[in-house]
Amino acid sequence: MNWSLFAVQVLNSVQLGALLFLLSAGLTLVFGIMSFLNLAHGSLYMTGAYVGAVATARSGSFLVGVALALLFNLVLGLLIERAFLGKLYRCSHLDQVLCTFGLILIFNEIVRIIWGPSPMFVELPEALGATIRLFGQNYPLYRFLIIVAALAVAAGLYVLINRTRLGMLIRAGAFNAEMISVLGVNMRLLNTAVFAGGAALAGLAGILMGPLTAVQPGMGEPVLILTLVVIIVGGVGSIRGALYGALIVGVVDTVGRVYMQIGLREVFDRPIAQAVGPALASMLIYILMAIVLAVKPEGLFPVKHG
Repeated sequence: MNWSLFAVQVLNSVQLGALLFLLSAGLTLVFGIMSFLNLAHGSLYMTGAYVGAVATARSGSFLVGVALALLFNLVLGLLIERAFLGKLYRCSHLDQVLCTFGLILIFNEIVRIIWGPSPMFVELPEALGATIRLFGQNYPLYRFLIIVAALAVAAGLYVLINRTRLGMLIRAGAFNAEMISVLGVNMRLLNTAVFAGGAALAGLAGILMGPLTAVQPGMGEPVLILTLVVIIVGGVGSIRGALYGALIVGVVDTVGRVYMQIGLREVFDRPIAQAVGPALASMLIYILMAIVLAVKPEGLFPVKHG
């Protein structure tokens, strides 16, 4: 086995997991606390990518793009929650799915109208385009910084959830929202804050992903599917589960795509391995999800109460 290649693929897996964590952290809180199934979370990822890409291009600063993507999505999350989603908390999940699916279609069309159907690309500053030496291989500095940023967000969320009064209310709301409402807590305001925070994290993931892939209409739907897998594997409502689940899904997806085909070559002819390998690799995370649902339906790292 080429250990240098393996090490690089593990780093790529962790980088993918870092981006998935930024997406799944907000969504798992929204679903765990508000019991709200928000399919439009991927669209918030897309808007963050677009706003960040435009801001970066016009200002010439990637940091300005990141800041504006966060701010825009924070405000957008507030507006969406207040205007549309707040009225659906007591409705069935089917109503929530239908409404947020409609928002997906609306966001995609708005993006096409404003920026057109052609993909956009985010150019990194020269300093961020450098490489660093890891495990004896050159590795892109920007990918490594994504991992660092996700770990910093994870640490911040841990402190927020476990060491602050707001975090105490969030955890209590996830356990028994009606009880803390009776105790005088404004659950509507708390829900709005959680939703807006999740939207901001989705926007951060979008702009961070911008330099690695094309920014285009509909880019939120594929990543939303991966995010839902992460939440199911890690545990609904659990930040710890979102982090570990994202890393597990990232490793299974990235390493599987590389080594599934290599392993099949040892058993089958090269043409068969090349045809079957990618198809099987794309199924691995869903097989993992099915196993977790069968063995531990609450997820591998569920919320701990008490």
